Amino acid sequence: MGEARTLGGRYIAGGTNLLDLMKLEVETPEQLVDITRLPLNEIKETEDGGLKIGALVTNSVLAADERIRRDYEVLSRALLAGASGQLRNKASTGGNLLQRTRCGYFYETSRRCNKREPGSGCDAIGGFNRIHAILGQSSNCIATHPSDMAVAMMALDAVVETQQADGHEREIPLKDFYRLPGDTPHIENELKEGELIVNIRLPKPKSGYHVYRKVRDRASYAFALVSVAAIIKTDGNTITEASLAFGGLAHKPWRDPKIEEMLVGQGPRRKLFEDAADALLAEAQGQGENDFKIPLARRTLISVLAEATQGA
Repeated sequence: MGEARTLGGRYIAGGTNLLDLMKLEVETPEQLVDITRLPLNEIKETEDGGLKIGALVTNSVLAADERIRRDYEVLSRALLAGASGQLRNKASTGGNLLQRTRCGYFYETSRRCNKREPGSGCDAIGGFNRIHAILGQSSNCIATHPSDMAVAMMALDAVVETQQADGHEREIPLKDFYRLPGDTPHIENELKEGELIVNIRLPKPKSGYHVYRKVRDRASYAFALVSVAAIIKTDGNTITEASLAFGGLAHKPWRDPKIEEMLVGQGPRRKLFEDAADALLAEAQGQGENDFKIPLARRTLISVLAEATQGA
């Protein structure tokens, strides 16, 4: 997957995104810093009952881990919905979080792209934008984030642990890790120059029914048009906890706390789910070819909530 920036170059682990970008000369780092021998390939239990996932743990190992499958099922499901088995065997957990957009105009160096070349313009606006964002976009960029894993980790309240170039460590909640495009779409996250993701920490498991729904053009090896990660807990006929995150809709994995607040304390019913979907998409804006994503996202969320509450 795409790796963090270091002085004059890039860190590289699996390289399943970065090498593609280099082949197309979208990325032209002066040097690559191989981090694969760092001791960051373990999944450890934490004192508070959660897990700490080393940044070099591969996606296939993470998805198959018994603790992930049992306690963080939404994450295992999301990982298995992404890429192919071969890519999951190489792709690192840290790199997955940092993979870059799959916008065709970003990959085509002859076209204008503010993410690739700040200030050049955005050919996706008014162009072929079927897979592009309907939430959080700006007049400078309408690209979406491609990760399935990041959507599930957003719903799980994951925390990114990093080490900076000067040796200092810090923790960044995933909800604060990504940036919306605004006027600086080329700045995608809060990492500083030379800063390296070392672990991703998951808090203690959330009880409830886990769903990861990915709507895509084909059943294998396709990025999400819309995806929903949901963890819903009920007590009798009342929703007591709700955690929702969305992929394919925005420049980053999308989470809107007011949707969860609407659900908690309510009894599961179709009208509630419809109101939640309408609230999620109240400010959604299509670009023409991706207008269909708005009703698609609405139907998908309603269906996921129905499944999750019935299962719970």
